[in-house]
Amino acid sequence: MRQFQPVVDGAGAWEQRYRRVTDAELAESVRAMFVAHGPERSHDRLAEFCAAGREAVRRALGLRLFDEQLLGVLGLLAGHVLDMATGEGKTLCGAIAAAGFAAQGRQVHVLSVNDYLAQRDCEWMHPVYALLGVSVDCVQQSHSSRRRRESYSAQVAYGAVSEIGFDVLRDRLVTDAADRVGPKLDVAIIDEIDSVVIDEARVPLVLAGAMPAQGIDPIMMDVVRTLRPGRDYRVDAERRNVALTDHGATVVEDALGGINLYTSAHVETLAGINVALHALVLLSRDVDYIVRDDAVALINPSRGRVAVLQRWPDGIQAAVEAKEGVPPSPTGEVLDSITIGNLVRRYHLVAGMTGTAVAVADELREFHQLEVMVVPRHDPCIRIDAPDRIYATAQRRRHAAVARIRMVHATGRPILIGTQSVAASDELAAALQEVGLDPAVLNARNDAEEAAIIARAGEIGRITVSTQMAGCGTDIRLVDTGRLGGLYVLGYGRHDSNRLDDQLRGRAGRQGDPGGSEFFTSLDDEILTRHGVGIPTSAEDLRTASAVDQAQRIAQADNLKIHRTTWHYHHLIDQQRDRVLHHREQILRTRLASEDLAHRCPDRYTTLVATLGQETVDQAARQIWLCHLDRRWSQHLAFLAELREGIHLRALARGLTALSPLDEFHQEAMRAIRTFTDDVERDAQATFSTTNLEDGDLATTIKRPTSTWTYLVTDTPFGTEAERALKGLITMLRPAEGQKTRAESPPRRG
Repeated sequence: MRQFQPVVDGAGAWEQRYRRVTDAELAESVRAMFVAHGPERSHDRLAEFCAAGREAVRRALGLRLFDEQLLGVLGLLAGHVLDMATGEGKTLCGAIAAAGFAAQGRQVHVLSVNDYLAQRDCEWMHPVYALLGVSVDCVQQSHSSRRRRESYSAQVAYGAVSEIGFDVLRDRLVTDAADRVGPKLDVAIIDEIDSVVIDEARVPLVLAGAMPAQGIDPIMMDVVRTLRPGRDYRVDAERRNVALTDHGATVVEDALGGINLYTSAHVETLAGINVALHALVLLSRDVDYIVRDDAVALINPSRGRVAVLQRWPDGIQAAVEAKEGVPPSPTGEVLDSITIGNLVRRYHLVAGMTGTAVAVADELREFHQLEVMVVPRHDPCIRIDAPDRIYATAQRRRHAAVARIRMVHATGRPILIGTQSVAASDELAAALQEVGLDPAVLNARNDAEEAAIIARAGEIGRITVSTQMAGCGTDIRLVDTGRLGGLYVLGYGRHDSNRLDDQLRGRAGRQGDPGGSEFFTSLDDEILTRHGVGIPTSAEDLRTASAVDQAQRIAQADNLKIHRTTWHYHHLIDQQRDRVLHHREQILRTRLASEDLAHRCPDRYTTLVATLGQETVDQAARQIWLCHLDRRWSQHLAFLAELREGIHLRALARGLTALSPLDEFHQEAMRAIRTFTDDVERDAQATFSTTNLEDGDLATTIKRPTSTWTYLVTDTPFGTEAERALKGLITMLRPAEGQKTRAESPPRRG
């Protein structure tokens, strides 16, 4: 930051001058200061711009940007990630930096985690942009293609990262360049950047061609419901895998008419049973998902909100829907996909802000070549963070938390309680109601009421029980409670990431306000049962607190490993996609398809040109080529998905001297892509030779999806493929422990 301090000092010298200019002169000065000097950004020019931005905020919002906020603006303009404490004005910094990039002639996208925050920030900052002479708009899920083009034509476009990603996917598959909505990926300023590029980085955005809904066979779900834990199936310690025992397989085979599950004739049946078992045992209602409006809605584990448009892969979604008795959701052939991490890397310049960037600085550098800049607080934090309270059981923790909440509530101090799941928030709220308290509950069931609930969370005597979504991106403003000690935050269990714990703590003590935080943990919390090593049996043991911290570090390391593994697999796919898209762009914008088919089918081509005309034949050739290219790419993605699922078992089966699973995947993927263009050319030639274009037969021959739809898919819902494959291999090698082997011959009956 040392290089930026003279600029901030210089902005102070310009401040009085900009107080005297008119609104029109303010906008014109911003435009002129960059137009006249091009992309060069000297200290004087940046200082003048910061002063203009400070004046625009003062006039539009009645606020004066602190020097620390100007440091943040300069950090964003330099392409850094700001670690800026909650409540210190990140939204304002992002807006002024976006206006600075726009004034230089660049196209800016301000990315948020959801539609609500994007629209709120766009509307809030609109008067500031207007004073600086910068156009701004917002992309929303409900917008039509025409409306989206209007939004992207603005100099600054706000939007949820998923919405902009879906527009990128849809633009890739147009058959006419005029149909694109056109998000130009130039500059991205990302709010809550750690949530977007770290927590959501491995979430693929998917564009699918609509197909009829396909549910799971209800008979399979009925059979699985009869199975008993321990006797018929076993779950691993981390609850990431479940497998039938010998007895369970026998029960299933008898219930399905005496079949043998482990023969080639019943591979699909076995897969269906395993998927149904996963859905029934490993996915819990009100923890992993909720049922709302007769549909299954996934819950984002890092934010506690409904994960809009998100679904599970490999039939798991259909199995959960069958489990809950709701209608099956649409399925579709995957036409293309992109991970959020890869989408972000496609921008020419990326900057962002969050309150917890330092914790993931190494990951930001490794995956995105981004550096973190810590912006000092304007006012010191006076929040008091008490040591964790640790209890032997969840029941004791609940009783202690209720007692603590009653004691704090008696003082009139507002209380925010952060829980791990919808079920936990409902359970704790019920316990508080039993002792005569009246908490407001905020979770994925009523996320539409978030703004109204958060608006009152800082009032005297207010108790709010919430999942991680509470106040994320929104200040909880205190209402005459400073003398009571400010907001009291109670963490009801630790998250897998200490960043989420810090974000919860950060709801209190904003902008120099008083506040306090305290976490209540039990030894049977999931983070300890899944990731704990050497956990003491007594909550009073002095080693317990360090064991909890260690479990959290292990959980974070596991998540990083999954992130890194997913990145390596998708990196090769992204390289192949870039080559295919480059070729597709040539087909779309040139006569390359027509020239190729003229070379391959000269007689047919000459006849058609003479009959239909050059323009019609060029258009038909283009449509034929694009259809087969898109179809082959969809098939290639399906092949890679299947390859990835089985690559670890294949590598393990070849012995310790074999290639690593990743290298094996790369070899197979490269082998598959080598014939891609030849296959497309052959398909296009066959269609061009046999289709009766004279009678307008092209539309019936080229069958593209009647409609498309988009969703996000959880890439590793039950751990990495390596973990699942290794567990499966160990299972196969231990038949004596009650697991059934995959034998072609009928299994022995015990």
